[in-house]
Amino acid sequence: MTLPTQDILTLIPQRWPFIMVDTLISSNDEATHTTLLVQAENVLVSDGVLTEAGLVENIAQTAAARAGYIARQLGKPMQPGFIGAVKNLEVYALPKVGDTIETEVKIENQIFDVTIIKGKITCKGVTIAQCEMKIFIQPQ
Repeated sequence: MTLPTQDILTLIPQRWPFIMVDTLISSNDEATHTTLLVQAENVLVSDGVLTEAGLVENIAQTAAARAGYIARQLGKPMQPGFIGAVKNLEVYALPKVGDTIETEVKIENQIFDVTIIKGKITCKGVTIAQCEMKIFIQPQ
C-alpha cells in the first residue's frame, strides 16, 4: 500500500488509517486541489469502491490541507477542524479501487472560525460528487 506523502501529514490533523488525501496539488486564494489514489485498504472502501462517507471526508480533508498549507506559510500550528454541516450533497458515481480522484475546494465564505466551502470530486475528468460544507476550526 502506498502511504500518503509525509508532506500531506504536515498539513492535515488526520492520521492513518483515516487519511483521505494523498497529495496537495495546488492551493491559492481561489481554490485548493488534492488527489487520492483509492486503495483496497482504505477504511472507507467497501465492496471495491470508496463510499459516500469517503467522498465527504475527502472534501473535508482537502479543506483541511488548504488550512494547513496557509498555517505553514504563516509559521503557525495546524488547527483541527470538524464538519458542521453538509448541504446539497450529490453523488453521481463511486470511484473504484485503483482510481485516482481529484478534488477541488473553493471557499464561499469565512466568518471567524467557520468556513463555508464548495467541494467537487472528479475521476477520469468526470464529476462524481459535489457538495457544500460548513467547517468549524477549533481555535488553539
